[in-house]
Amino acid sequence: MFHSLPRQLAASALALSLYGAGLPAQTLGTIDFPTSGRADAQAQFLRGVLYMHSFEYQSAATAFREAQKLEPGFAMAYWGEALNYTHPVWNEQDSVAARATLQRLAATPAARRAKAPTARERGYLEAVELLYGEGSKPRRDTLYSRAMERLSHDHPNDHDARTLYALSLLGLSQGTRDIPTYIRAGAVADEVFRVNPNHPGAAHYVIHAFDDPIHAPLGLRAARAYSKIAPDAAHAQHMTTHIFVALGMWDDVVSQNVIAAGHNHGAWGPGHYTAWLGYGMLQQGRLAESRKHLETVRGNLGTTSRAPTRAYLMSMRAHYLINSERWDDPSRSWTVDASGVGPAPQAMDAFALGYAAVKRGDRSEAARRLVELVERGKRSPENDR
Repeated sequence: MFHSLPRQLAASALALSLYGAGLPAQTLGTIDFPTSGRADAQAQFLRGVLYMHSFEYQSAATAFREAQKLEPGFAMAYWGEALNYTHPVWNEQDSVAARATLQRLAATPAARRAKAPTARERGYLEAVELLYGEGSKPRRDTLYSRAMERLSHDHPNDHDARTLYALSLLGLSQGTRDIPTYIRAGAVADEVFRVNPNHPGAAHYVIHAFDDPIHAPLGLRAARAYSKIAPDAAHAQHMTTHIFVALGMWDDVVSQNVIAAGHNHGAWGPGHYTAWLGYGMLQQGRLAESRKHLETVRGNLGTTSRAPTRAYLMSMRAHYLINSERWDDPSRSWTVDASGVGPAPQAMDAFALGYAAVKRGDRSEAARRLVELVERGKRSPENDR
């Protein structure tokens, strides 16, 4: 079904375009995404798409804006930045910023379409117009997904249309795992992965599609490949471990999250990668090292930390207490500011501290944490359904 440039040729073409544009050498994978853009703007555009495929959204936005500066009328650079404001797997969308981006290209959909010189590029623009058009988010997500399905059907050699269609399927269930839809998305992405095993989006979306204990074996090949496809994308180093966790491959979980968290171990703070790293250490039985890791990230929390960072510290402490069974550990007395933290991390924290109190025989502390746990449960979005 798919036909493309030989892999080495495509990789060389991309590398040469980035080098020619004066960009630092980076390895983010291989895509073949021709547009009508000027060579220097095209190099930045490709960089943006590569970063976007690996969910490195800030870096992607920077690259797309640089492409716009180099060629203000380059429609696909605005398409890329606009699409970059939707994160389907995480059910996040900044439609205001996306619409403002499209407005910078031209005032109306018709005027924007006129900026795209080819039918294929117009297809991409028309799809993103539906994504940020009228109606509820679920309706717009569905219309966008159907448009990407048509685009990939009309241009069967376009691997990026196909992989972005797979990603759109992952967003249809609005942040929950609808298994039949996810399996369909995985099958679509895997078609591309088999033809271009260096495509970052194909490998990445296969992993997301099969990110559960039952289907994880179907994503293992992509997980083994993805960290090597995009070594300069931190998310790629971490994302492989979603499959490794599901399969209990704790050595791989730890080694990959060490890479994802960065070489400066002493500066690690609470976050997604360090949380997964700490959990992996616990599953390996490295209790002393995981305790030291917890102390390090707490020490780097800072006095002006954001709520998500404090939420990670809460969850990391909870995992440590429950998995280490060190019920008297001094971390139980740490005060963590809960302002702005969602009910789920607070509930996890209250449960772990309460369970530790039960194990110590501290009935007063256990009762207090039980009240907290009930209150957090009342504030959970689950109770609004």
